[in-house]
Amino acid sequence: MNVSGKKAVVFGGTSGIGLATVEKLVAGGATVVAIGRSASKASALPAGVSFEACDVRDGDAVAALLSKHAPYDILVSAATGGDRALGPFLEMDMDGYKGSFDKLWGYANVVRFGAAHVADGGSITLVSGAPARNCRPGQIALSSVGGAVEAMVRAVAREVAPRIRVNVMSPGSIDTPMVAVEGEARTKLYANMTAGNLIPRAGTPEECAHAIMYLVENDFVTGTTVDVDGGWVLREG
Repeated sequence: MNVSGKKAVVFGGTSGIGLATVEKLVAGGATVVAIGRSASKASALPAGVSFEACDVRDGDAVAALLSKHAPYDILVSAATGGDRALGPFLEMDMDGYKGSFDKLWGYANVVRFGAAHVADGGSITLVSGAPARNCRPGQIALSSVGGAVEAMVRAVAREVAPRIRVNVMSPGSIDTPMVAVEGEARTKLYANMTAGNLIPRAGTPEECAHAIMYLVENDFVTGTTVDVDGGWVLREG
């Protein structure tokens, strides 16, 4: 797909990976609607990008918004949906574990209520995470949610083929505003997180967005996951 002249809707489009994706779509000539939970970050959007406030966990709101902006060629969701529980599963607060699946429910809303409005030949792209296939200690909630997202995409890809495509981009440790630590402490945090990776550094939102653009533009790719993780899935321990 040549994105020039196409219309895109990007959930989580005001920060991090989502914002970087919006920027690349705009640079490619697409018309973009960016979705975020609040307008507080909308000022970071490129000129000409429309903004809508919506919580992906609200199915009715998601359905109404996607219907309003239909039709579109490109649908992306990088929205986190909420917090993630961390720590050993056998010690985990189960409400926290259940709450971690808000990301999945948000993605499910986007796909369920958005797929019908994607134009023929269009694509949907979601974001999982490296723990889905290589779970490090304390990340079982992250792993469970990411694995569910990837399984959902593989199944949905069969339902919507050949009219549209559905794929996943799976990031590892990415330097985004989601991590609130600043300065030297931030540098040390990412160094510790990525020390065992084949590429021992944090990735950037732009590197993730580049992979999302690949999934959008390559018409021969569907039902798959592209890793942007510095070799996370190959690390030991």
